[in-house]
Amino acid sequence: MSLKGKVTVVGAGFYGSTTALRLAEYNIFETVVLTDIVEGKPEGLALDMNQSRSIEGFETKVVGATTTAEGAGYEATANSDVVVITAGLPRKPGMSRMDLIGVNAGIVRGVAENIAQHSPNAVIIVVSNPLDEMTALAQIATGFPKNKVMGQAGMLDTARFTNFVAEKVGVPVGAVRTLTLGSHGETMVPVPSRCTVNGKPLTELLSAEEIAELVDRTRNGGAEVVALLKTGSAYYAPSAAAARMAKAVIEDSGVVMPVCAWVDGQFGISGVYLGVEAEIGREGVRNVVEGSLTPSEVESLKVAAEAVRAKQADVKDL
Repeated sequence: MSLKGKVTVVGAGFYGSTTALRLAEYNIFETVVLTDIVEGKPEGLALDMNQSRSIEGFETKVVGATTTAEGAGYEATANSDVVVITAGLPRKPGMSRMDLIGVNAGIVRGVAENIAQHSPNAVIIVVSNPLDEMTALAQIATGFPKNKVMGQAGMLDTARFTNFVAEKVGVPVGAVRTLTLGSHGETMVPVPSRCTVNGKPLTELLSAEEIAELVDRTRNGGAEVVALLKTGSAYYAPSAAAARMAKAVIEDSGVVMPVCAWVDGQFGISGVYLGVEAEIGREGVRNVVEGSLTPSEVESLKVAAEAVRAKQADVKDL
């Protein structure tokens, strides 16, 4: 297989380092760059990952680079095709994603500005929380076209919903199809009308009350993990979601995924980053896909849009 392209993962915590390893093990990228502000950490992790190549059978080269808020070290990321931004503080038990907005806004803005300087043609995938707001901020800070900046939310939330449904019904996860849209937070919009188990509508297998319980658990999926861990937050499922998005970009696959994308007229909603289905390719979001939703699901999506719109308008000053 011929390897191509360069992907940078900013932030070498559990989330970032796991994402970098997943991307390397795909064996499709020529180079994976892992950065962090902790001196030596990304270099050490990269060395460890490279030493696993002969065992796992991949040739992708992993490069570690210590960076600073002032921009030193970002030379190693130059001309990246895709950049995954994981930098920022994780949640602690009892914290909401919005509790992180002040401190993470400064971190994400600095990262985005440095990435724009060194990789002006990159597609940006934001995973820092609060997700919807940080995605909007990254676009503002880079000045990139809106289709080239997207956030990872729906892929993760949909995966959580799928897992909960599979466990509840007692079937393999591969038999379940689910979908979540809206925000990555309180106004998340799981879409029961698009959920099936072995091709059968979920509504034929579970009661409305049971589905509502699964929806609520999905909405609070991240907080459930944080509460159990006590320190840190989820990273296995989130990193899988971000890596799949980066893979879709470099392969120009056109696969349709639920992501945080700029919405401009779809579903009667305009001018906001929101969780929707989108076709992903080399240019980022090729187009937003208006899948079939019930009137109540569309209304919930509009409520989510208005909930995140005000916060996204505020981030330009953060």
